[in-house]
Amino acid sequence: MASEQFESVRARLAANKAPFAGHLALRSFLEDVGGPLPDGVVAQPDSIGGVPAEWANPVSATSQSVILYLHGGGYVAGSPWSHHNITGHLAKATGHIVLALDYRLAPEHPHPAAVEDALAAYRWLLESGRGPQQLAVAGDSAGGGLAVALLMAVRDSGLPQPAAAVAISPFADMTLSGETIDTLADLDVMVGRDVLQACADLFVGAAGSARDPLASPVFGRLESLAPLLIQVGDHEVLLADSQRLAAGIAAAGGEVRLDVWPHMCHVWHDFAGSVPEADQAIEAIASYLTEHLD
Repeated sequence: MASEQFESVRARLAANKAPFAGHLALRSFLEDVGGPLPDGVVAQPDSIGGVPAEWANPVSATSQSVILYLHGGGYVAGSPWSHHNITGHLAKATGHIVLALDYRLAPEHPHPAAVEDALAAYRWLLESGRGPQQLAVAGDSAGGGLAVALLMAVRDSGLPQPAAAVAISPFADMTLSGETIDTLADLDVMVGRDVLQACADLFVGAAGSARDPLASPVFGRLESLAPLLIQVGDHEVLLADSQRLAAGIAAAGGEVRLDVWPHMCHVWHDFAGSVPEADQAIEAIASYLTEHLD
């Protein structure tokens, strides 16, 4: 059974779930719920490869390794600031610096703008003198899909893969063809087909293709990628995206670990510091990255 704290959160989310009101409303909502970094982590704004970003520096940093973090928000909303709780707790748990990227958003900047920004930042990190074994990539929701797309773009650009990557509840299929989009709709208190379809349409744009592998990694070549940890809840409509990603990477001979958390909703990590399952998931990510980072 889920914890009492999570059940309280779930009830509140279910009571407040509403139809998609547009990308501007989603942006406003995410910025409103974003707060300061947790104690023990210091923010430092910067520009990385020409892309705005924010360093989350743990006071007790144990190395110069960097986790490049790609926030969620359906590719149309979100920022480093809206995701302070995740990036801050990740920095504290790992002892590593987290670099949260403020990549360009749709519809003003449709695909492939986000991938281009992520690749530019990753290239900058390599050129700054850090070796690939000192780098990891992580992201949630759209940022989880973007993390996998970045690994593909890194490979196709002839750059070395990072030491490891993490995808939290990845949104990795802009065609919304995964069966759990519908079969788990009644259980998902966070997102549904209406929100995901609206975001996918804005992200892909009128001239784009929802089957573009860098927009929908489930349709891409998944060989020769960094070791990947996928965390997903079994009460979220995007469960099938994670399952298909894991199956595709395994079939291509890659190293992938799929952890399906019982009773959890989409990106339950948002509640780190107040929900034990969120803290446990962050700790599991920290353990995984510590095993791989130099």
